[in-house]
Amino acid sequence: MAARTSTARQLAFPELSPVPAAVRALATAGIEARGAIFTRKEVVDFILDLSGYTADRPLHELRLLEPSFGDGDFLLPAIARLIESAKRHKIPARDMGRVLSGAIRGVELHEATFFKAQAATLRLLRSSDVDAAQCAQLINAWLKQGDFLLQDFPHQFDVVIGNPPYVRQELIPDVLMAEYRSRYHTIYDRADLYVPFIEHSLAQLSKAGVLGFICADRWMKNRYGGPLRKLVAGSFHLRTYVDMVDTPAFHSDVIAYPAITIIARERGKSTRVARRPEISAAGFKKLAKAFTGKAVPPPESGVRELHGVASGSEPWILESFDQLAVVRRLESAFPTLEEAGCKVGIGVATGADKAFIGLFDELDVEADRKLPLVMTRDINGGHVAWRGFGVINPFKDDGGLVDLKMYPKLRAYLEARKELIAKRHVAEKSPASWYRTIDRIYPAIAAKPKLLIPDIKGQAHIVYEEGKLYPHHNLYFITSDDWDLKAMQAVLLSGIARLFVATYSTRMLGGYMRFQAQYLRRIRVPHWSAVSPAVRKALIAAAERGDTVACNKAVFKLYGLTAAERAAIEGNTD
Repeated sequence: MAARTSTARQLAFPELSPVPAAVRALATAGIEARGAIFTRKEVVDFILDLSGYTADRPLHELRLLEPSFGDGDFLLPAIARLIESAKRHKIPARDMGRVLSGAIRGVELHEATFFKAQAATLRLLRSSDVDAAQCAQLINAWLKQGDFLLQDFPHQFDVVIGNPPYVRQELIPDVLMAEYRSRYHTIYDRADLYVPFIEHSLAQLSKAGVLGFICADRWMKNRYGGPLRKLVAGSFHLRTYVDMVDTPAFHSDVIAYPAITIIARERGKSTRVARRPEISAAGFKKLAKAFTGKAVPPPESGVRELHGVASGSEPWILESFDQLAVVRRLESAFPTLEEAGCKVGIGVATGADKAFIGLFDELDVEADRKLPLVMTRDINGGHVAWRGFGVINPFKDDGGLVDLKMYPKLRAYLEARKELIAKRHVAEKSPASWYRTIDRIYPAIAAKPKLLIPDIKGQAHIVYEEGKLYPHHNLYFITSDDWDLKAMQAVLLSGIARLFVATYSTRMLGGYMRFQAQYLRRIRVPHWSAVSPAVRKALIAAAERGDTVACNKAVFKLYGLTAAERAAIEGNTD
């Protein structure tokens, strides 16, 4: 093979990027900036099987793309299958270089990782009795070092496979992010880099081509995934979804909730779904047969078939039939939480908690410039146990920042911490308003009774606060002038709230759900005026006792649930 420096010149993509300095920075970045997460061999083989890339097929007649091959977790098993297939189909050893050179294309941006995978590919080919000259021919044809998102390909691919990088937008140089945005319409809101990776990969699929990825599932339900979901629903078929929560799918632990998706360029409405499979070669082989067979899988296979999962930009609902039926009936029969007279909000983000937050009695500012603050730790016990913290309020009640000349104590307090406060992005963007918190503070919120809800929990954790404290940014809150908040607390503690949040929320490692405003707003409730006196009394009493069984009983009556619907949400059916 050619020397390393010569190979780098030969395989680099200098013509691809209008922002070479930014690309170069990522090509030499650390693992966090690259978003590299490495996939276990059993999972890789499972995805290859689901994608139809199996050695019994004439793989030399197919084209496979790996858009971010990293250390070769997907690339090397794919090459091994290609070589085995070639031997099965009696491709002469002397023709390997010529026949197989168009079968694979792998792209990797990070230089050191590229060369490591290149060396591993060489070892694999030599161990498969491919001679040195043909090894060089194949590696030069297969492996390219560069930015996949800036790469154009001369042909389409029958299989695109891999684990796209998990990179937040703020880690991408601005000039490069602007270039990505100009190319990919699915980069919406706070979309991670894997979203345009999926868009560009789908664009490379041939007719009936298949994409098999394992990545975070946030895009399937979150706001930023809307454009990508719409793209899939309009031009592709979601064949397969495998929930990989709490499974050791990767070589290191990750917080993101991973899923395997198989998406094909074809027409189709049904999606086969499985959850939390056993990570073993034998288990995956059995599961792959259930997924890829023509007959509908039997219940004992662990694979279910759902219809109409992908519908425009709507979140993908991948729950069981019976639970989905309950959600759909309640959505058709009742208004949303906010339509029923409740408001959903989130607590204050300051951008510099060390400066703006402290023990209330020790915040040396004017009395009307601070508010008592409730934080997640204050409600861990299921009720409010205020630890005495407060937050600085730099805003006038009617909007705008206060004049610091009118508040000498506040001015002295803030200026003593100016170095920390002024370096925030919000302050650098508006230097004259350097002392504002990220979110405006509305003192009236502190004075209103409210329900407090932490962002991440395994179960609904709803705490009543009587109207003395201002919520911190990790807490969502609900207020209402119509509904009795104790009764609403019972509704939110019930299986109904958990059902709605679980249906629309992405989950984190450990099965934790995100109780965010966008999911809370999807909960359906009757108008308070439509609730009978007896049910009102039962709801309030159950909430005051903190009795979730009683909450479920009262809530089931509130919605008029049938016994089957009660069972579907795992409530008490007595």
